[in-house]
Amino acid sequence: MKLQYFIDRPILSMVISVVILVAGLIGLFALSVEQYPDIAPPTIRVSTTYSGANAEAVQKSVIVPLEEAINGVENMTYMTSTASNTGSAEITVYFKQGSDPDMAAVNVQNKVSTATSLLPAEVTKVGVTTMKRQSSMLKIFGLYSPNGTYDEAFLTNYLSINIKPQIQRISGVGEVNVMGGDYAMRIWLKPDVMAQYELEPSDVEAALASQNIEASTGAIGEDSKNVYQYTLKYRGRLEKEQEFEEIVIKAFDDGRVLRLKDIATVELGSQSYSYTGRMNGAPGTTCMINQTAGTNANEIITNIDQLLDELQENLPEDMEIVELMSTKNFLDASINEVIKTLLEAIVLVVLVVYVFLQNPRSTLIPTVSIFVSLIGTFAVLYLAGFSINLLTLFALVLAIGTIVDDAIIVVEAVQVKFDEGYRSPYKASIDAMSGISSAIVTSTLVFMAVFVPVSFMGGTSGVFYTQFGITMAVAVGISAINALTLSPALCALLLRPNEILVDGKKPEFSTRFRLAFDAIFKRLVFKYKEGAKFFIKHKWLVWTSFAASVGLLLYLMATTKTSLVPSEDTGSIFVSLDTPAGSTLAETASIMESLLKVGEETENAVTQARANLYELEATHNDLLRQQREAENALCTVLGVTPRSIERGQLAGQQFPEIFNVGVPLRLLSKRPDVREAEMTLARAYYTTNQARSAFYPNLTLTGSAGWTNALGQVVTNPGGWILSAVASLTQPIFNRGKLISNLRVSKDEEQIALLNYKQTLLDAGQEVSDALYAVESAQRNLEIHRKQCRELERTVETSEALYKTGNATYLELLTAQQSLLNARLNLVSDSFTHCQSIITLYNALGGGSN
Repeated sequence: MKLQYFIDRPILSMVISVVILVAGLIGLFALSVEQYPDIAPPTIRVSTTYSGANAEAVQKSVIVPLEEAINGVENMTYMTSTASNTGSAEITVYFKQGSDPDMAAVNVQNKVSTATSLLPAEVTKVGVTTMKRQSSMLKIFGLYSPNGTYDEAFLTNYLSINIKPQIQRISGVGEVNVMGGDYAMRIWLKPDVMAQYELEPSDVEAALASQNIEASTGAIGEDSKNVYQYTLKYRGRLEKEQEFEEIVIKAFDDGRVLRLKDIATVELGSQSYSYTGRMNGAPGTTCMINQTAGTNANEIITNIDQLLDELQENLPEDMEIVELMSTKNFLDASINEVIKTLLEAIVLVVLVVYVFLQNPRSTLIPTVSIFVSLIGTFAVLYLAGFSINLLTLFALVLAIGTIVDDAIIVVEAVQVKFDEGYRSPYKASIDAMSGISSAIVTSTLVFMAVFVPVSFMGGTSGVFYTQFGITMAVAVGISAINALTLSPALCALLLRPNEILVDGKKPEFSTRFRLAFDAIFKRLVFKYKEGAKFFIKHKWLVWTSFAASVGLLLYLMATTKTSLVPSEDTGSIFVSLDTPAGSTLAETASIMESLLKVGEETENAVTQARANLYELEATHNDLLRQQREAENALCTVLGVTPRSIERGQLAGQQFPEIFNVGVPLRLLSKRPDVREAEMTLARAYYTTNQARSAFYPNLTLTGSAGWTNALGQVVTNPGGWILSAVASLTQPIFNRGKLISNLRVSKDEEQIALLNYKQTLLDAGQEVSDALYAVESAQRNLEIHRKQCRELERTVETSEALYKTGNATYLELLTAQQSLLNARLNLVSDSFTHCQSIITLYNALGGGSN
């Protein structure tokens, strides 16, 4: 099929890309999300319990027979085993990478069944458990009683019965491990009493086996002529301590009966006392959740969180669920950072393409190719059984710069045809594709040949390289398909020849940008040629640089640290404590209680120190307020507006000579002193203007300058008018000395009024600035003491918890409460000060006492 077929049928080319996009979107929503691919080899765990046996007995009678039976199972690489003095035995069998974990579990179970007859009867009764194990832990949460209403055994039993089964029903959850033992009837034998009656533990076991049983007792009246038939019901196993205490151990000839309560203490306790749990100083138990292989960790944790939120609402009073560790937080943060980098890379690539292609139409074609190639890759990832993880997303980030190359080649080839004189985009696209199609295919195959062989690597690191390499190769392959189908069709539809420059007509922006870029690029090419000539003339410099680069590369390869994956902070801290061999659980718990007390006291000290820090911040705030008031006073003395003055540079301060009257007048227009100074200045201006106008003649025509006729009309007397005018014109001449003195006095009074006005504004500005800063300072003090109260409230809560657990005295609790009370008093005082400062600011702005 010729490539012209896709140019002639652009709808077909678009449909191909749309199909790739739709398939990619389906794969995107179906793929699982995890931090790294599943690199751990399949493991099968075999576990059982030999009650009452020590580690040596468990090793000889349980571990050895099972290991001999399991050894040599298909695809097994190695196995490890552990035995403890509590009687627990565990064997972990590791298989080759890529083995089917389900078949591995079946094969191990078949091997274990062959060794069942060799195990002790007590182990056979308990049973041997074989199950798949996934090493990746999803979440750890705890269930505890803050006020100590429930003990650890009750909480463990509640979690195992009411919460664990619901979590196990969530799809993708593998193993749910509750740290603690279920309820069990504990019988603590008294050896000294048993010795008096010549009894052994086996006698007690025999009595329990015969008197604590479930039995089928049959029926009465079956197949008889009686009217009714009765089914007998046996009481069954005992349930309460009192019922166990009444079990008969031995009967004497004289009629005496020895019961279990006479030789033992019976209580409802825990099945195992090898674990104790506390949380925040209160009784509690923890639960660890693992996932199955190939599942979506993000989705599983979301479903678990939703379930726990629903269960939290129905928990009994004084029982809470708290999250201890979740991989979702770190997983979300890691994935979000990679996605952010992916988007940034797309934007940068599009900008670079636009700069070099200098045309929005030309930029659109490679941009479409980027999204088609990236999204289409997810479909192949789903078919290959991969997941959305840091490796596949990082491969897509690196592939962006490569998948855009094929589309750029197509666009550049068509542009070259335009530069040669082609005016038809259709003809230019056909001729361009005939010359570059083989180059696109060849370059794509060469690129894929680099990454495809990586997928054949084995082992743990091979899983990483496989997902990374296949993702890169698939993305580039899809970009080549897009470059051979959609890109030429879009070129024929969208591209246009470059604008022809016409004298007197302003070119388009894209044309102007292209011309400017070409000019700059030609300069860079010229500089590059000059540099190339320099290195050609000095060949020794080239070989020296090459040798230095090789040496630096070898040095960095030898000194750089190596690891499978980079070490990252997941935001979790685990503390491990080992006590000397033979230490009891009570001794270990006592040490942990001491560490817990130290931790709580440290937390209490931290909150108290933070509260003290807020107090110091409030003091520092007051000092800043005093400093600001001093600066305002100094500025007033210097005759400038209030401002901050740099320390140690007072002599170098440049103060403006002209006072900005407009801003203070608008702010201080209601102040009485400012109004009075303003009126005084206005009167001084008026007086000065009057004194200045006295230098000019003042002509006034009045009725006294004429006669009145018989009709009572005024008749002008020309002679009187002339005399009056002459007197007005000559008066400034004869009174010049007096007028000059009056003008000087008026100007002096005007200058005094102006200085008084400026000083009034300065004083008012200082007062307003002080009041305004006092409001800000009071507001900061208010916020600081609010934070201090919150910290001290936490301190009081911690002290109350320590007091309830006996780790703090009542005096320490009272001291914390007193500190909180003092902080609250300071908060009230700051609120009052804040209100006062607002009133002061209102008055300073001329609002008055109201």
